[in-house]
Amino acid sequence: MRVPMALQGILVVELAGLAPGPFCGMVLADFGAQVVRVDRPGARGDLSRMARGKRSLAVDLKQPRGAAVLRSLCARADVMLESFRPGVMEKLQLSPEILQRENPKLIYARLSGFGQSGRFSRVAGHDINYLALSGVLSRIGRSGEAPYAPLNLLADFGGGGLMCTLGILMALFERTRSGKGQVIDANMVEGTAYLGSFLWKTQQTGLWGQPRGQNMLDGGAPFYTTYRTADRGFMAVGALEPQFYELLLKGLGLKSDELPSQMSITDWPEMKKKFADIFAKKTKAEWCQIFDGTDACVTPVLTFEEVTHCGHHKDRGSFIIDREQGVSPRPAPQLSNTPAVPSSKRDPFVGEHTEEILKEFGFSQEEISQLKSDNIIECNKPRANL
Repeated sequence: MRVPMALQGILVVELAGLAPGPFCGMVLADFGAQVVRVDRPGARGDLSRMARGKRSLAVDLKQPRGAAVLRSLCARADVMLESFRPGVMEKLQLSPEILQRENPKLIYARLSGFGQSGRFSRVAGHDINYLALSGVLSRIGRSGEAPYAPLNLLADFGGGGLMCTLGILMALFERTRSGKGQVIDANMVEGTAYLGSFLWKTQQTGLWGQPRGQNMLDGGAPFYTTYRTADRGFMAVGALEPQFYELLLKGLGLKSDELPSQMSITDWPEMKKKFADIFAKKTKAEWCQIFDGTDACVTPVLTFEEVTHCGHHKDRGSFIIDREQGVSPRPAPQLSNTPAVPSSKRDPFVGEHTEEILKEFGFSQEEISQLKSDNIIECNKPRANL
């Protein structure tokens, strides 16, 4: 018997976009929500690669009858998720005021780069720009080098997609008390800044007293950084506490009474060189064997190819394989009673479920045929391979 998932029965209408919006929709789908992705007719496909568990409806929202189709869906939906620049939905006559007038219970999630207001709200940007404006980018980078963005993970997916998901879940919970929906203004600048709350709250502690890249947690400390191994692999070291630091030194064949104090900042550069020389003399596998089972906080830097073969991940089933043999992380966190059961099916083609979805929402075959004839919608059913 299949156990119901946490978001079973929740209907989400997601307007196709890039990165953070599709990620938010995928998380909701992974945990049981029914997610309808609204694509543009003629679109080449889902460039975000985050369509797992979703169905695709292709409709031209720039045409009034296309916008009317979306309003029909939102009249019965629980959540509407859009990631356009501020003002676009208003031009399409799909603003929160219009949609919530027809469905007061609708949760209208707006995910943008700079927010729905403010002088930057309508300008273009990407993860690195949002990260820069949040203040967090100024803290990331090696000593003496320019700041660098950690891929596009922080603003797009952390401050954007994940924070928007959190907002939707809180709004769904609040609706159980009030019976009303609300508008969510999720944006990547403020979401990333909020993720960096620890940085702000520790400003006066001395933790960030040195220039970028020379502090304990940003690569400055010899006991909290990465080291290259003899086979050009890497080991990650995070031996912050004294007892863990002692175990690190033991594994490296060093004695603490012959070395400077762990917290002697002036000695950190020289200690990093010493540690680097030692790590470079053995392979990653050899270091894994030395530190395996210890509390030295030393772990291998696993490549994507190595991750799926890691014993710990195999024990927990941390990665999943879909029907096309694609590997991806299992949804997190784990829920004991209503765990996520991600779809193993292939991602949908643009417009693959257009007819199916419209019929579910009460459109007749005649209406669907007329919308298709007038190029308001697009239907792309997959053909069988004979």
